[in-house]
Amino acid sequence: MPEYLHRRFGGQRLRIMFSIIVLLNLIFVNIPIDLYSGALFIVESFEWPLYVAVFAMMGVVALYVLLGGLNTVIYTDAIQTVVMLGGSVVLTIMAFNKVGGWDAALEKYMASNNNLTNITSENSCFLPRKDAFHIFRDPVNSDLPGPALFFRTSVISVVYWCGNQVIVQRALAAKNITHARAGTVLAGYLKILPFFIMVMPGVISRALFPEKIACASQEACKKACGNPAGCTNLAYPTLVANILPQGVRGIMLAVMMSAVISSLTSILNSASAMFTLDLWRLVRKNASNLEMLAVGRLFVVALCVFGILWIPIMETAQGGQLFFYATSITGYVFAPICSVFILGVFWTRTTEKAAFYGVLVSQIVGLVRFVLDFVYPTPLCGDPDNRPIIMTAINYNYIPVIQAVLAFIIVICVSLLTEATSKDKLAGITYWTRNDTVEFGKGEQVGDDDDYEKSQENEEKMQIKDNENATDDSKWAICQYKKTCLF
Repeated sequence: MPEYLHRRFGGQRLRIMFSIIVLLNLIFVNIPIDLYSGALFIVESFEWPLYVAVFAMMGVVALYVLLGGLNTVIYTDAIQTVVMLGGSVVLTIMAFNKVGGWDAALEKYMASNNNLTNITSENSCFLPRKDAFHIFRDPVNSDLPGPALFFRTSVISVVYWCGNQVIVQRALAAKNITHARAGTVLAGYLKILPFFIMVMPGVISRALFPEKIACASQEACKKACGNPAGCTNLAYPTLVANILPQGVRGIMLAVMMSAVISSLTSILNSASAMFTLDLWRLVRKNASNLEMLAVGRLFVVALCVFGILWIPIMETAQGGQLFFYATSITGYVFAPICSVFILGVFWTRTTEKAAFYGVLVSQIVGLVRFVLDFVYPTPLCGDPDNRPIIMTAINYNYIPVIQAVLAFIIVICVSLLTEATSKDKLAGITYWTRNDTVEFGKGEQVGDDDDYEKSQENEEKMQIKDNENATDDSKWAICQYKKTCLF
């Protein structure tokens, strides 16, 4: 995505801005969530202290990143996907059999109040919501407003599937374009499964283990799982540890832990590549291969340290629910990019200034809400809600929609007020010019460092055409161009 924005609009500031946005999302969302969720499996299985589990996992991840690389990640991911799908299907079938079927699961879930008899306005939030099984919930008073959820998901999904470096890196590493397309389509079909193999097992876990998952007070939750905000994050690990037979349980836990570690290494690998290629190379244009490698590894260490330090803050954010935390920050970060990406692809009149200021202003809106989320955190169940009205009246799912619309309007208005990009610079870059012939030296826009960028990219492309007998140096150039370097 950073490279596409550079080629579509020219200059460096959009490319740099997007790289920083993606890295911030990795720092505040992906890395701490993967660390925390993996640690929860260890805690549930071996009853280790949380941070002992975190540091143990980070040690394995460090070895994985330093000794493995992208090839190791891809091969292990392929194997783990098959095993995880098989284990998840078995877990789902056994869970439904244990709870008594679909209807019994829904009924027991709604009744899973852990013997809470004295229901008041202060503790009613520990009960299942009456609209728990409604897809399109109340647009004003619900935790997940239907309209906001629909539009927010649509906006973020565009950026996630088209611009997430972890996914794009795998597509670029494919053998050919057919393999890349097939892998993307398969991933799309696999995304249908989480409702059946993740959401419903979570529902069943609360129904079967209400004393832990459905704890009915802050004190009870603190005793059950160490988190006064609630124990719903332990729903799936608890089900795995208590439902599966001993042998299958061990395999499933091993695969789940391996998947978490693999996900972390993928994220760290992608973050390292993006930082060194899109940011560090701007500061040190003549950096050697050894320097790039060293900087990438030091950046990975810094990311891991910050991820560990961020876990205590993340634990209680958004009422202690990881899903709400992840979706809120991801929405704030990526929503403006969606508008710029769509307009850049489908409207040739879009200009660089319009795209930059559209993203900048919309990001400021998201940043303000992000800061307010931590200054005025969602109160724990039973605590009074003293947040300002801007926090209570506007659900966090509406903010990305507002950002996307705002960016859309700004980009259109500024584009119409600025000089249009010449057509010869759009050849092969937008939907309407995708079949135009790209002449050497005319089809690419170049920015502030014209000669360097142009010579580097052309040299890398020439090497890619003849990469069968490539030397080590040319292989480095190839992996830079495809962003598949092994850091």
